[in-house]
Amino acid sequence: MPYRRLPNTDAARIRAMRIALKKGEELPPHLLSFSSKTFVRLQKFLPQFENSIRSYRQSLNSQTTKSKDYNETLRKARIYLIHFIRVMNMGIFRGDLPEITRTYYGLAKNESTVPSLNTDNELMSWGRRIIEGEEFRIRKGGSPITNPTIAVVKVRFENYLEAWNHHNNLVSKTFEYIEKNNTLRKEADEIILQLWNEVENAHISLPEEERKVRNEGYGIVYFYRKSELAKAMSVKIQKEVCS
Repeated sequence: MPYRRLPNTDAARIRAMRIALKKGEELPPHLLSFSSKTFVRLQKFLPQFENSIRSYRQSLNSQTTKSKDYNETLRKARIYLIHFIRVMNMGIFRGDLPEITRTYYGLAKNESTVPSLNTDNELMSWGRRIIEGEEFRIRKGGSPITNPTIAVVKVRFENYLEAWNHHNNLVSKTFEYIEKNNTLRKEADEIILQLWNEVENAHISLPEEERKVRNEGYGIVYFYRKSELAKAMSVKIQKEVCS
């Protein structure tokens, strides 16, 4: 008798449970090769499992699709902040602005390099400093820096913050589905194991080949070992010759 192999993918789990559920819906309880208790559990669990797997895939697809938009929004916010700082530094180099201007943005008075904006934390921290610093400097009577103005920088930065929040929500939602599905998979495996054990026990007195066919009708998947495969092929050829 070949050995059975429990499903190891979501598609295979769903396929196995669907076949068994269909059997349970087609046959009366006294002809069914697994218990009514298992059938009720299967009826309740399978729609929940399918829905959760489907929701995870939709969430992941949405996250993947939106990632491109998020990355572009992030890139624009970073570019505008970098350009603003560079324009401010050029104004200082030309003598249009005093060196102390840098301190409004949290930069050292003599530091002319652009701070690192490579991570989300860095971009958020410096974005707020630059915007708040420029708005405060203007209120104090300073001439606005242009090309880009702080108003344009602020729009790009706020677009980035909105996109970041949305992106994080999608990532969190996808992770929640991953955690939920890991738990559901364990239950699915328990149900399938119980189901297959009951089916095999119900057919245990049948001849091997008939038992295998009946069991497969309930979704059980069998695999031949190398020696068994050679034997099965030999028997098949003999049957074909005799027929």
